[in-house]
Amino acid sequence: MNAGMPHYANYTREYFMPPEPCFDWVKKDYIDYAPNWCSVDLRDGNQALVVPMSLDEKIDFFRMLVSIGFKEIEIGFPAASETEFELARTLIEQDMIPEDVTIQVLTQAREHIIKKTFEALEGCKTPAIVHVYNSTSVAQREQVFHKDKEQIKNIAVTGAKLLKELTESEGHDNHRFEYSPESFTGTEPEYALEVCNAVLDVWKPTPARKAIINLPVTVEMSLPHVYASQVEYISKNLKYRDAVEVSLHPHNDRGTGVACAELGVLAGADRIEGTLFGNGERTGNVDLVTLAMNLFSHGVDPKLDFSNLPSVVELFERVTRMEVNPRSPYSGQLVFAAFSGSHQDAIAKGLKYREEKSPEYWSTPYLPIDPADVGRCYENDVIRINSQSGKGGIGYILEKNYGYVLPPKLREELSYTSKDASDHAHKELSPAEVNEIFHETFVNNETTLKLLDFHFTRDSENKAFKAFLTVKTGDEEQDAVGNGNGRLDAVCNALSKLGIRAHIATYSEHSLETGSDSRAAAYVGIDDEDGAIIWGVGEHLDIITASILGLISAVNRQMS
Repeated sequence: MNAGMPHYANYTREYFMPPEPCFDWVKKDYIDYAPNWCSVDLRDGNQALVVPMSLDEKIDFFRMLVSIGFKEIEIGFPAASETEFELARTLIEQDMIPEDVTIQVLTQAREHIIKKTFEALEGCKTPAIVHVYNSTSVAQREQVFHKDKEQIKNIAVTGAKLLKELTESEGHDNHRFEYSPESFTGTEPEYALEVCNAVLDVWKPTPARKAIINLPVTVEMSLPHVYASQVEYISKNLKYRDAVEVSLHPHNDRGTGVACAELGVLAGADRIEGTLFGNGERTGNVDLVTLAMNLFSHGVDPKLDFSNLPSVVELFERVTRMEVNPRSPYSGQLVFAAFSGSHQDAIAKGLKYREEKSPEYWSTPYLPIDPADVGRCYENDVIRINSQSGKGGIGYILEKNYGYVLPPKLREELSYTSKDASDHAHKELSPAEVNEIFHETFVNNETTLKLLDFHFTRDSENKAFKAFLTVKTGDEEQDAVGNGNGRLDAVCNALSKLGIRAHIATYSEHSLETGSDSRAAAYVGIDDEDGAIIWGVGEHLDIITASILGLISAVNRQMS
């Protein structure tokens, strides 16, 4: 780099567009089928770990992948390490591979490595894919191998021939072949096509025994639409196309691995290799959870089961010693969480709408899918309370967790109190903490005035009530009698005899449970002298008692 030149001037575009326009993929706006999935967690994901998985951990991971529904699983590079070789042998010798699952192994196009790979597969009764590769990019040809195009193609062809010879000589009818022009994204598409077709001419695949041509985004070098055009070009011009699966293997160097995969499927790809949660070299492989759940969110069966995603996260984190990003789509701890008051209110109203209207399709605001579909719950994962939260969220938390249906104005007042508590503590509040604040502030408040006893009589002629109260203020007990059109009105008038002003502005009540011994909650709002409403809440097995306790609570809050 020349002195004084800006750093960005040290870079240029290293990709190549196809030699002809390839933009048919643009005509499609969604994916309407699930591609064939191949997990490469046990190979590509594992080789990127600071501490690679042990044999037992790999077996646990393999079993989880099977339970999720993966039908193709790349188990490793058997010639690369003893542990990877041992995994293949353990799975085969202990008959741990289901009949409908195909294991895949990776090998370089080098004779001794290929032979070691076949040793690892000895005795495999289930289908297996032998994945051979060599690098084809301009940078690799010039800087690493110092070979021209013809020499690089010969490496691929030689490897393909050896795979076929060993397979046929040893009678491995259940073996299929896969070829990757590694560093495809830095390779001229027409040259990558030439190499792939030369490999296919060796294998001569049939629709009954398809070959796989894998197009790796070994390093992301372009916008996703460029990759889509490259994929479309290869897909349209491959020989034996009806006998070939076009596979994608995106990495995430530019942060667009998911986009590359999705546009690549629109461009004609049949298959995707990736990892759970995007683990892998550098910035990782494409995240198969995101891809599958993106299909799910459009009403397409992804052919993978992530209905208990928290358990998948737990095992992944345990055996890889990696953490799933809390913002990782669908799987992160915070992806369904709403702290903002306006978001909480919209979600709460959307969920209420679903309860009342039962719409055919999910369309709740701010929730792209139902969190319950991936094993998450509304109470702990959706509405979260901190200093940014609003009345809608507070109300939802108390209703769903504890059964309280707060009047809107009371929800608003409680939200301010909770937000202040969260702000001062500088932390999120749990539902239990919100409930505690609610009770400490509003429920059965007897800080100054305490109800000791009460009873009523009723005038049958005018239907008026007479309230007889015994209350305690400090150490002083007092009796009071008051008349009213209703019981609470009579209590208010009795309190006025003690010099306590209480005029009811609003009132509501409901049961907290079902059954004859259920508790009741009463929400009482009284007018303050300046026109504001002071709230109190009463809670008791008897609704009348709850109502009076609610009034007493409001009075105490007014007096405090």
